[in-house]
Amino acid sequence: MEWFEPVRAYCERADAGFWAEPVNALSNAAFLLAAAAAARRASQARPPDRVGFGLAGLIAVIGIGSFLFHTLAVRWAMLADVIPIAAFIYAYLALALRRFLRLSRVRVVVGTAGFAMFGFSLTPMLDDMTGLDLSHLTNGSIDYLPALLALFGVTAMTLMRPEEHRIGTGRRLTGIGALFVISLAARSADQAACASLPIGTHPVWHVLNAVALYGLVATAIRHRAVAG
Repeated sequence: MEWFEPVRAYCERADAGFWAEPVNALSNAAFLLAAAAAARRASQARPPDRVGFGLAGLIAVIGIGSFLFHTLAVRWAMLADVIPIAAFIYAYLALALRRFLRLSRVRVVVGTAGFAMFGFSLTPMLDDMTGLDLSHLTNGSIDYLPALLALFGVTAMTLMRPEEHRIGTGRRLTGIGALFVISLAARSADQAACASLPIGTHPVWHVLNAVALYGLVATAIRHRAVAG
């Protein structure tokens, strides 16, 4: 891998300059605000929610990694962008399986590992089935399909539980899932929007995704408080 190979992935970038994507870069402040808000919620919990703190830290790292990618636009910066996102997805799934569904630690590990294998194989499998390059067609958003499916799967299983606090959690997760769908649509439309919107739609992904990540952490913190 050429670590310093330039990557031009988004509509706003017209050259290799550091500030060639100013809106994409600066919109990552939404992640830092979401991280601060999530950390505040975690600190207000009694006792403080240490897992919530950890997830808030990951949101901040996501914002920093994305800022690096949208300014430096090289291969290693792209990894600094996507690896923290993957870490948050796996960590939150494990938390949701444990906290919302009360699965044993062994089942949580098995379920998270199985999800990871599913995530790595889904895009190639869909490409083979359709004969299309879905990553290119969706501007890379197809890679988030496993996370979306996991979110709605956990939501459905949570709603199936009769306890009132789980139903409330499931409803919140449903709203967050809908927001995530909209944010993915904005991410996917970025290149197609270039002709009419020079900055593209990727900044909308940043802002809505930051709100969704905060919502996920806040929901987990609230669920622990209500469930006892």
